Amino acid sequence: MKTFEYVAWDNNGSCHQGLHKANSSDEVLSVLREENLTPVSVTEQVVAASRSGPVVRYKRVKSADLSTFCWQLSTMVTGGLPITTAIETIAEEMSNRYFEHVLKTVSAGMQQGESMSDVVKDFPKVFNNLACAMLLAGETGGTLTTCLTRLAEYYENRDKLARKVRGALAYPIFVVCFIVIIIVALMTLIIPRFTVMFDQFKGELPAFTKGFMAVYDGIMHNLPFILLAIAGTVTGLVVFSRTRRGHEWFSRLALEAPVFGRIKMMAFVAIFSKTLATLISSGVSVLDSFGILSGMTGNDILKDGVLRTRERLIEGMSISKSMEASGFFPNVAIKMTQIGEQSGSLSAVLDKTSQYYEKRVDSLVSAMLSMLEPILIVAVGAIVLVVILAMYLPIFSLSV
Repeated sequence: MKTFEYVAWDNNGSCHQGLHKANSSDEVLSVLREENLTPVSVTEQVVAASRSGPVVRYKRVKSADLSTFCWQLSTMVTGGLPITTAIETIAEEMSNRYFEHVLKTVSAGMQQGESMSDVVKDFPKVFNNLACAMLLAGETGGTLTTCLTRLAEYYENRDKLARKVRGALAYPIFVVCFIVIIIVALMTLIIPRFTVMFDQFKGELPAFTKGFMAVYDGIMHNLPFILLAIAGTVTGLVVFSRTRRGHEWFSRLALEAPVFGRIKMMAFVAIFSKTLATLISSGVSVLDSFGILSGMTGNDILKDGVLRTRERLIEGMSISKSMEASGFFPNVAIKMTQIGEQSGSLSAVLDKTSQYYEKRVDSLVSAMLSMLEPILIVAVGAIVLVVILAMYLPIFSLSV
């Protein structure tokens, strides 16, 4: 038997596409008409010899690339283009060579008769559990293009939120690096020259300068031991973080850190709400949705909170009651979920909840920047002031 790819429309105006094994295209057309579908195209697929291809080095696929892929694929398939042809066309336009390789492999697998949701499972670093579940739900329910659109919106919002957080951290990281550069330049270029001058200084050095030079000499003479101690501490923390207890401790620390902890928590709730809305609206069961959500974070505390909620769901509680019983989610998220359940519009309400917490993240980021900016400026000024006073006090004392 041969494999044919078909595109057809139903009486409601929804597009259906897939693969069907038959002896001829006429047989496929007959089957489609029996299912009250209007055929658009029936194309015989050439079976690829193997899905294994040239080895392409892994490169991280950004959320923006995934969003673009989902938007384009949804648009092309809705326009009647065969899905394998659409995937190959999109692959040719990708600047990420690894993502191009993945898409071509997915297309080859589908030409062999496999479903898209089965093929993409071979690339968990590109298509996570959320994407696999939504594609499966779309294929099963005949709403693949709708699921692709929702998936594109999800990736787009996730990328937007991540860029906001990265943008907020860029300024303080830059200033901290600038401070380190200043300290290194002072200790290697400026202070040694003044040290030679102070050795020839016949008068008594001011107490402030003496103290500063004592600290400087102590650091320089013990620099190998200090660097060794720092390297040992960092190595120890890395090893500790890879243990179960250490990973949990760092996860808790990340959430309890001033300002940064609240930003991380709010950002997670925003992503959680958006993802849950996307999964439920795509036809994924609530239990499966929470199973997927638990795997979307590497923070043990966040993961435990989602898993505790899932356990309450298994016991028969509603989503809002389960979230409340877990003792993890903020009250606003719980109340909004309860409203969505009572009104029968859970997906829409969760979308609104996600938007609310995204705004909270924006306000927290703005507050953090307004607080950090003067602190970092004062820190830079204080370091420069200390060095200038220590270096020039002896010169000032000569002029008195």
